[in-house]
Amino acid sequence: MDRELLKALGELLDEKLGDIKSDVSSLKSDVSSLKSNVSSLKSNVSSLKSDVSSLKSDVSGLKSDVSGLKSDIETLKVDVGLIKTQQKEHGVILRILEDKANTNKAEHDKLSNDINHLSGKVEDMKKDLATVQVVTARNMENIANFKIAK
Repeated sequence: MDRELLKALGELLDEKLGDIKSDVSSLKSDVSSLKSNVSSLKSNVSSLKSDVSSLKSDVSGLKSDVSGLKSDIETLKVDVGLIKTQQKEHGVILRILEDKANTNKAEHDKLSNDINHLSGKVEDMKKDLATVQVVTARNMENIANFKIAK
């Protein structure tokens, strides 16, 4: 995938470089025409000086805006730090809960096994009780036969 991406980027760069080359040749012709206009531009330098002074005042306004943005960024950094701390705490809590869930599952599985084991014992006891009932019935029959025989 990286090769395809590199190939696509290479083709895009080749295409853009072709455009840039044509732009450069166009710029060369523009530069030669600009050279002829330099003398007329020199007369406009005084008006540009006034524009520069207004730009300086704009730059100073931008500087104050940038300083405000810096303070906002510092506030955001603090907030991000708090969020990261909270995220770490949540991760610790999550791991504890996962451990407890695993422990509960193991205990549940053990209880299920114990219930199955006890269920088997109850079935054995039922069989034993049925055997005892049969033996008791035979004994009662034998006793009755002995009483009749006397």
